[in-house]
Formats: sequence, C-alpha cells, structure tokens
Amino acid sequence: MNKVKITVLKTTFDEELAAEYGADGLGPCPMLKAGQEFLADYAKPEGFCDEAWKAVYQYVFALAHGVGADGGLFYYGDWIKRPGVAVCSCNDGLRPVIFKLEATDTVSTLDYEPVR
Repeated sequence: MNKVKITVLKTTFDEELAAEYGADGLGPCPMLKAGQEFLADYAKPEGFCDEAWKAVYQYVFALAHGVGADGGLFYYGDWIKRPGVAVCSCNDGLRPVIFKLEATDTVSTLDYEPVR
C-alpha cells in the first residue's frame, strides 16, 4: 500500500441554498483551505475533517492499493483522464470542499502497534 496525496483544490459556498437552509452567519468551510496537502492511506490524516474523510476514504483506499497506478483510469476512463488521480468533494451540500487525490510512490507503513 502506498500513501495518497490529498490536495484541497478549492472551497465553495452556495449562497442561494445557504440563504434558504443555512444557519445565520454560515460561510465557506472553516476547517480546510485551498492549497492544503495531506498524505493518507488506511487512516484519516491529522487535521483532516472527519466528514470529508467519510466522503473520500474509499477513493484514497483504492488509490493506495494501486487502482490507476498501472495506467488504468477510474470508472473505465469516463471520469478522470489522468491515471492515479481522483477528484471528489466532501458531502456538505452548502459549502463543499473539492479535493484532488493522487497516488504516490511513497510506501505506507503502520505507525502504531496493532492490538492482538
């Protein structure tokens, strides 16, 4: 398994939907900023939003295990044109954050002692 680089491409905010459904004072995601980078594999990286992790972890897991690394593309080549890359977002409907996930050659290692 290899590490996957997660880059925050941009944060968004749907003003129309927020005006109708959002709490007063709601704005773009306060946790993540464009340009931030994280390395991940089997576990959520430190400082990464829990809800965003729930939305992207299956893509991280696939990339960490080599999906796309052999030159193949996600979903039969009809989604992303670059091998080893996925672009996805968190599940916040009012202020989604867009991420680029990239397979790397950095081998992942356990950083804890498994309980047996």
